[in-house]
Amino acid sequence: MRVIDTDVVVLGFGAAGACTAIAAHDAGADVVLVEKQPEATHHSNTRMSSGGYHSPDPAGDRDALRAYARAMFSGEGLPQVLPAESNAASELADLWAEYAPQNEPFMRGLDPDYDTVRIASVAFPQFPGAAASGYAVVRSTYSGSHDEKSQFRNTRTASKTEKQVGEAFHACLSTGLAARDIPVHYGTRARSLLADADGSIAGVVAETDGGPVTYRARRGVVLTTGGYEYSRRMRDAFLDGPGVDAWAFYGTSENTGDGIEMALRAGAGLSKAGSVAAHLACAVPVRRHGLRIGLSTPSIGRPNAIVVDARGRRYASERRISKDPSRYIFYRDAVQFDTEALNYPRVPSWMVFDTTLLQRGPLVRNAAASYNGIVWSDDNSEAVAQGWILSAPTLAELAIKIAAHADNLGQMEAVTLADTVSRYNQFCRDGNDLDFAREPDSLGPVETGPFYAMPLYPGGPNTKGGLRANPRRQVLDWQDRPIPRLYAVGEIASVFQFAYQGGGNLAECIAFGRVAGNAVAREHVRP
Repeated sequence: MRVIDTDVVVLGFGAAGACTAIAAHDAGADVVLVEKQPEATHHSNTRMSSGGYHSPDPAGDRDALRAYARAMFSGEGLPQVLPAESNAASELADLWAEYAPQNEPFMRGLDPDYDTVRIASVAFPQFPGAAASGYAVVRSTYSGSHDEKSQFRNTRTASKTEKQVGEAFHACLSTGLAARDIPVHYGTRARSLLADADGSIAGVVAETDGGPVTYRARRGVVLTTGGYEYSRRMRDAFLDGPGVDAWAFYGTSENTGDGIEMALRAGAGLSKAGSVAAHLACAVPVRRHGLRIGLSTPSIGRPNAIVVDARGRRYASERRISKDPSRYIFYRDAVQFDTEALNYPRVPSWMVFDTTLLQRGPLVRNAAASYNGIVWSDDNSEAVAQGWILSAPTLAELAIKIAAHADNLGQMEAVTLADTVSRYNQFCRDGNDLDFAREPDSLGPVETGPFYAMPLYPGGPNTKGGLRANPRRQVLDWQDRPIPRLYAVGEIASVFQFAYQGGGNLAECIAFGRVAGNAVAREHVRP
């Protein structure tokens, strides 16, 4: 068996892995970054993302920033909210206030050509500290500008100066790694952690096409392998809803929970394992690891469309599904269980829309879909031809097609759907949604046939729950004792366990990747 010796082994090349590796290297450690996907087809959640992250103003009030962070992490400080159990939310907030304002400067320091565009501030203005925190969300670019259409163009093969969103973020990280000669071992899947007799983590056993390889870590191992979106068994164990097929994640299909499984065998505990960043997403019959692929669906909440439950009733303002602050926590509404009927009436929900919306542009982020091999044309015609979007000349006929869909189980009621659309259209004419207070500028009638529908499932970019870790990102056992020399960063052990603001995943990867990288580099060298 081939043996590789180094100070630090980082598993997983996304934002968390790259930032950890760079920080550990800059702190004086030798580092190897191990990635299970081949380089030619490597697509992480980072690359598939919108490239946005939190980077508060360094001149903002740090006490206010701490208060805002504590509210996001655990609900602390909110009226009429019993704070969620948190692994030392105060210390997490202290680290956030120290590191998060340097997120953008850190990224710019990796590549002088890298640029950002500010796109948002606080998503939760009612949280303590929101006004004075100097909060900001920025988006990655190499062109110096950004528009929403950039999310619908895959710039993987474009020149660096043309890269946008997640590909721009990834290119910046790659530049930083290359400048430091940090090796990335692609096509190498970690299978188990090596431990000394005292439980201290000593390395990793991995497999490659050329055979097994052992990495011996003189200082420690950092797990940045992402969540478990495409692990059937973990979905079944951790997620609510009517079965594993009730979910549709649209990030990388290679997040299969490997790091969680390895750490559990080493004695790690779990924390908020069922936590996810999710709302509603459409899905296609194409499968990876036996699970259907979801597609990011930003068209939810646009004019000329509504979302209804299995019987044809609206149950929320559609803009809540696709707009901060609720877009990554809306799944809690979607998986509501009817305790009388004993079913999940909103799984799947249905986006019902008309020709006006269909002709306006792509209904999904087709650039992100392409990473998973899904072709979704700009005019949506491919999806209609494939039957991913149902179509009919009338609403009554559309209701029959929905009822015949395997996941609707015959529940759709034509009269109910027609009444729902009629009532909504009247709200559009009046400019006032009396049922759910949907923003007037998003109202548009569903009236121009043919009519269309596509199923929507609870889903999003990633899971967030997983390994239990302390603020310094040391993995903990069930008694909250650190497992020596084992760390975890990113979606595998997210710090966002109460409320999530868009861009938080990349932000915690940058901030806590540096925390973990600095910490593991300070571990004493094993004999």
